[in-house]
Amino acid sequence: MRILIVEDGHEYTDTLTRFAADSAEWTRAGDAADALAHLGQGGWDAVFLDMRFDRVADDALLGDVVALTARFAGDRSKAIRFLQENQGTLVLSAIRAAGYALPVLFSYNFDEEPRRWARVQAANGQVDYVPDSASPMDVAKRLGEMTA
Repeated sequence: MRILIVEDGHEYTDTLTRFAADSAEWTRAGDAADALAHLGQGGWDAVFLDMRFDRVADDALLGDVVALTARFAGDRSKAIRFLQENQGTLVLSAIRAAGYALPVLFSYNFDEEPRRWARVQAANGQVDYVPDSASPMDVAKRLGEMTA
């Protein structure tokens, strides 16, 4: 099983390659452009996607900063923070818009946001989530179930 991990750090990649190496081949992409480039090479079974991207350069974030700045009464820092905190859903939209329908597993707890989760599911096909605290084995198990 080949899994593309999309995260702005290296925590998931380091943990999954260390503790779940037997269950999959794990490869990291650091932002949306990197993820799309990797996906374009083909051969992927699923994507493991972080929600928050606060370590990516502002110009690498997906989303309309100008429109969001206006929405936040001219506060660009709030607009950037919004994009950072929601980047995972924007990356997922870019993956789907590029024609990739493979399973996507979020690292995020949508339990607190059931309406938002329902919208994400309705718009994006095969997608699920595990909380940030999920063990590497739980992540690998869920991805295995999604790709079976």
